[in-house]
Amino acid sequence: MISPSTKTALNITAIRSDFPILSREVQPGVPLVYLDSTATTQKPNQVIRAMDDYYQLNNANVHRGVHTLAEEATAAYEGARQRVADFIHAGSNKEVIFTRNTTESINLVAYSWGRTFLKEDDLVILTEMEHHSNLVPWHILAAEKGIRLEFITITPDGLLELDVYRKLLEQKPRLVAFTHMSNVLGTINPAKEIVELAHRAGAVALIDGAQSVPHFPVDVQDLDADFLAFSSHKVCGPTGIGVLYGKAELLNKMPPFLGGGEMIKRVFLRSFSPNELPHKFEAGTPAIAEAIGLHAALDYVKAIGMEKIATHEKELIAYALRRLAEIPEVRVFGPDANYKGGVASFTFEGVHPHDVAQVLDRSGIAVRAGHHCAMPLHEKFNIAATTRASFYLYNTLGEVDQLIDGLHEVKRFFG
Repeated sequence: MISPSTKTALNITAIRSDFPILSREVQPGVPLVYLDSTATTQKPNQVIRAMDDYYQLNNANVHRGVHTLAEEATAAYEGARQRVADFIHAGSNKEVIFTRNTTESINLVAYSWGRTFLKEDDLVILTEMEHHSNLVPWHILAAEKGIRLEFITITPDGLLELDVYRKLLEQKPRLVAFTHMSNVLGTINPAKEIVELAHRAGAVALIDGAQSVPHFPVDVQDLDADFLAFSSHKVCGPTGIGVLYGKAELLNKMPPFLGGGEMIKRVFLRSFSPNELPHKFEAGTPAIAEAIGLHAALDYVKAIGMEKIATHEKELIAYALRRLAEIPEVRVFGPDANYKGGVASFTFEGVHPHDVAQVLDRSGIAVRAGHHCAMPLHEKFNIAATTRASFYLYNTLGEVDQLIDGLHEVKRFFG
């Protein structure tokens, strides 16, 4: 059995004590083993308290109000924006747009930038490992405007074929949109290289950071990303709020995504003028409490240390892959631990992934089963579904052992 290195070890006992849900029993005498953080993460007390304090002490709408509560709420909301900008190393908080989630962030780019700047026969390059959120918006645009979609293929072990990518770039794409880390394979893609090659070809680069921003340091300026999207609920924050980072020079040229209050500067009966960044993309009352919760979540993981979180997850996935390899019936998809984050998607010979998940649940082990919003990726491997175990800062090596024990129970049950 491996153990975390002394230099980078997290104080897991202290961390777990911050998450009230981790102390619950899902059945009498059966404690929760939460291995579904790729779907959503659990929330620490610090996030819960921050949102509770807002509702109890500062609840008001933001912007334009001059009374004390409104000014406090506005300061907290805009403080969250600054926190996000600092966390991802944006050049300005004006480049941080609050949305509902990663999905809406990508749709904002597709509908606003895509509808404005893409024309018939323009090429958009995606990858075969994309989440539906980075596929369907471009399918819709292809149907509406006649743009072309091409895909970077992947190797049998789940790595992007960069030679294929370089060949596609010869067609002079307008956009390259790709996942930083696959939610199924766990593959961590070489984002900086992908963006650099896109820019050399004259393309704009959009990064789906839903699975990267919560798990390891991400610097949008170092990556030179044109757009990056992620969600609060995958980084210990609340649901209902996401982030779109965009370079100011691009955002300034894009028309508003939604119309309504706050996104306007002036409104007349027959026309309007849009607001400045970032507000021109935030119509209506925003998710104020959720932004405050996101601020607290980013403070929380920042205090622990993103490098330490990444190292901890590397140790967990390396150990998990070794233990899973002990079960002949289990086939894990994706690369080895050197090229992936804390995600292990697998099949169990002769047993449907949903049945695997149900048996594990009897032992309190929460995993996900299905296509994980990545149908084309599963089709690539000629499978309909997988069972997925995913790890985060609060998981332990002992929980990996419990997963393996649970899979042996699957073997006994269906054997």
